[in-house]
Amino acid sequence: MSDATPFRYIGKHRRAVEHKRFVVGQGHYAADIHRQGMLHVALVASPYASAKILSIDASQALAMPGVHAVVTGAELRAATDPVLPGVDAPQVTRYPMASDVARYAGEWVAAVVADTRALAEDAAELVMVEYEQTAHIVDPEAALHSDAPLVHPAHGSNLIFDRKFVWGPVEEDFAKCDHQLSYRVRWARNSTVPIETFAVACEWNDATEVLDVWASIQMPKFPDQLAKALRLPGNGVRVHFDVDVGGSYGVKRGLKHSIMVGYLAKKLGRPVRFVEDRIENMRGGDMQGPDRIFDVTLGFQNDGTLRTMRMRALDDIGAYSGRSPLQLGKPVGAIVGPYRIQSVEYHAMAVMTNKTPQEAVRGFGQAPTNYALETGIDKVARFLKMDRIELRRRNLIGKDEFPYLIPSGTHYDSGDYATVMDKALNAAPMTHIVQERDRLRAQGMLAGIGISTCLEPSGGNSSFEPLFNPKNQTTTWMDSCLVRVDLGGTVTALMATSTSGQAHETLVSTVVAEILHRAPDSIRVIHADSLNALPSNSPVGSRMAIMLGGAAAGAAKKIRQQLLQIAAHNLKQPLDQLVYEGGDVHLRSDPSVRMSWDAMVDVAHRKYHLLPEHMEPGLQEKFVMEVPTGGALPTEDGRIQMYPCHSFESHVILASIDPETCKVSIQRYVCGHDCGVMISPDVVHGMTYGGIAHGLGASLMEKFAFSDEGQLLAGTFMDYLLPSSAEVPAITIVDHCTPSPLTEFGQKGSGEAGYLGSPAAIASAVNDALAPLGASIDHLPMTPQAIWAALQQRQGSV
Repeated sequence: MSDATPFRYIGKHRRAVEHKRFVVGQGHYAADIHRQGMLHVALVASPYASAKILSIDASQALAMPGVHAVVTGAELRAATDPVLPGVDAPQVTRYPMASDVARYAGEWVAAVVADTRALAEDAAELVMVEYEQTAHIVDPEAALHSDAPLVHPAHGSNLIFDRKFVWGPVEEDFAKCDHQLSYRVRWARNSTVPIETFAVACEWNDATEVLDVWASIQMPKFPDQLAKALRLPGNGVRVHFDVDVGGSYGVKRGLKHSIMVGYLAKKLGRPVRFVEDRIENMRGGDMQGPDRIFDVTLGFQNDGTLRTMRMRALDDIGAYSGRSPLQLGKPVGAIVGPYRIQSVEYHAMAVMTNKTPQEAVRGFGQAPTNYALETGIDKVARFLKMDRIELRRRNLIGKDEFPYLIPSGTHYDSGDYATVMDKALNAAPMTHIVQERDRLRAQGMLAGIGISTCLEPSGGNSSFEPLFNPKNQTTTWMDSCLVRVDLGGTVTALMATSTSGQAHETLVSTVVAEILHRAPDSIRVIHADSLNALPSNSPVGSRMAIMLGGAAAGAAKKIRQQLLQIAAHNLKQPLDQLVYEGGDVHLRSDPSVRMSWDAMVDVAHRKYHLLPEHMEPGLQEKFVMEVPTGGALPTEDGRIQMYPCHSFESHVILASIDPETCKVSIQRYVCGHDCGVMISPDVVHGMTYGGIAHGLGASLMEKFAFSDEGQLLAGTFMDYLLPSSAEVPAITIVDHCTPSPLTEFGQKGSGEAGYLGSPAAIASAVNDALAPLGASIDHLPMTPQAIWAALQQRQGSV
């Protein structure tokens, strides 16, 4: 976006407000919390994937000086309520620690509380637990068999969610197709692995009967769920949202951690803190993501026109259900991607296994679905011997077709998909990377070009909750902001959420500045705690530019309207003849007739006799933003407006593969991106860069592998590989702006940008590189070992 925007501050380059405190080392993290008399926690975890807990002997640990308590799962279960499972599965109960049965290797069975973390760790080694190993299951397809061991016998099955959606005449459309193509792809379990593990500190006050909580969280309804689990009233928990979160990308849920620490703080009457070490985080920290098998059939015509699709998605959620099954729900809102597919059968299944539980990860299940669909587009192109770009061009929804209704009931708000793709192709440029690919091949390298086009649903609706659990009739996922102007004329905005790198303080100050015409750097933005907070559903689902930005704008507009009324009353002019400009108000026909910002603020705060009749003194307003297009329940066949806004991205890359080592290197990377009006372009670009790097890891390196015995084989960075600066290439981002008609400034979401399309594009490039040898890979990550195996398999079959 150039500086020639219709806005004063929105879309302009500006250093993020948050950066200063991080650069000067004044960030405030949960691990920085030190309360007088604070105690520390270490954990005892099950070494088995499935085992009965026969006994726990903590006598040696308790005899150590400085050890204050050892709490078992049985004690915690008796004192707390279970965590809600997300879907309708009341027999799948979950507590912070195992009490009778451990259901995955790494599940907590006891917690040791001591004066220091080191002392607690030493004592934890002295806690003697007697186990009886029981049958376990780690393969999600085998878990569906009638004779499979049950992870939760009371549930009666390992299948915790199973629903087949049919939208449109699928059978009839397949019958009319010239061709059908079926394939299977698999998205491996991976995560975001932020630099900060989860940390929480709790302090109970007997006098006020309030539990204070400092936690590195990114989770909707965290204070409410924590209070419910601890059997406290909602106003008995105060969560401090002014804690900086050292990276999250969806995984900083930490509910079980906080229930455990909150209980310990209340029990012992002392502040208690728990900071995961990396092994605890990787093995049992509720931070692993989707683990999904897709079986897809596409129906299409000789000319490449896509007509219909069947998709079966089987997700291995691990041993317990949090919000993880709902990650099968978000793709409903963009199930056909950016294409004119007229009918869809979508079979969503979530199965439990004896693995670490899955939780929400960046994109909430959309990136795996995009990968599955884009892989199919490439396969159709190869089947028809058609150019992959031309096939996409023929099927992309046109810019004049919006709002566009897809079979599952969602309207896409706006877009210009072909133009964004063309911008990315031109920026590559395509002719150059084709030449470079051919040059690399001539040198003996394997080289390929990758293409992907996909959507980023944004605005964080609640629709997947009633869609996947009809008993949960949530139809609002609001967010809010409060804006006040003090006697001196300075502006403060209050938000009720933590942030983990999305620059929400910058977002709010920019939006409020845009409405009130005050310098953004003069506006202070603060985080409320949960007892002083307005309603919020946290920064998930690429929603804060839309929701928090909309709420900030709404509150500021109320302030501006109040100032206009004060001016109209004092200037004795009709309201519709006045103009608000630069913080002052003047008469449209005669700008010399005006009232300044300072004068209006002075009247509001000090001169009640000059206020319009019935106006309250002071300048403070709040606004609660409802999700645009939200508020409805799904139809019986599962049609629903899932998300209000839809950003679009198109990735074009050139990759090479060393035939000796099978290592993939990205030679050229271009991302065309349209998220509507960018409030803070530099923030958007930063998130897009990070998302692409995240997708590179998911596609080429990252996998939480498990042995047949259910042991995590990638619990450290020796085995769980992350992309470094050596692997992440230079990235060209090409912006395009199709404003959304549903939001205050035309903005859409961008928090999941880059990640939603990069795995598909990288997989596309690798398979294009392997195609001349007749090889292909339909699972992620495409590690050197996987590429080598694919080449060996092809050579063995020739």
